[in-house]
Amino acid sequence: MAQRPSFGGAAANPVAVISSQYCSPHPIDLAIVRKVMIFSTGNFDVKDTNGNILFKVKNVFAFMRRRRVLLDGAGNPIATLREKAMSRHRRWQVFRGESSDPRDLIFSAKISRSGWFSSTTKLDVFLANNTREDVCDFRVVKGSSWLFEPSSCTIYAGKSSAIVAQMHEKQTVKSIFLGKDNFMVTVNPNVDYAFIVALIVILDEINRARSSSSSSGGGGGGGGGGGGCGGG
Repeated sequence: MAQRPSFGGAAANPVAVISSQYCSPHPIDLAIVRKVMIFSTGNFDVKDTNGNILFKVKNVFAFMRRRRVLLDGAGNPIATLREKAMSRHRRWQVFRGESSDPRDLIFSAKISRSGWFSSTTKLDVFLANNTREDVCDFRVVKGSSWLFEPSSCTIYAGKSSAIVAQMHEKQTVKSIFLGKDNFMVTVNPNVDYAFIVALIVILDEINRARSSSSSSGGGGGGGGGGGGCGGG
């Protein structure tokens, strides 16, 4: 089980949420390519700067809920990302391998209370051993975007200002023509980059669900006022 993170600027010790094998002593840049064609909705490829595929994300059919599986470059399942049924905060849970057993829970992420009424999406992230959820272990803050301006997000350790990873969307004429969205991610040293990929996939899923709900005339939903991570 992953330890609660402790940061003083960069991570002094590896922050292994999914696995320590995905912690690099150096910053790592990743390209996350989302295939947006109808027949491949929800599928991603994750590549390093040399074009090598490190991960794949596959859409798995699940009745009444969304589900994604994170695979390594060889196609082995690393984690299952599953939307929790009947969750008013659009909570996603991440389990080891292809499991959905609560004993295999790694972490969960949900829209923060302040995120419901903001132009930016904010996620609170809780490791499995943080059962009280008084304070989140990580925060994801997505910047607002305008037409033709790439969107971005920053991932912080807990309530601190310590940045563990940053993402920005990169679109080109070629990527639009091919039906792909490109996300460039920089992960700081000693931070589990498989974990960061899982968070960005969850953020993308939540944003697309909110966008679909808005375009169909649905509201944002409940959740109290106030900010901060924890509770709810």
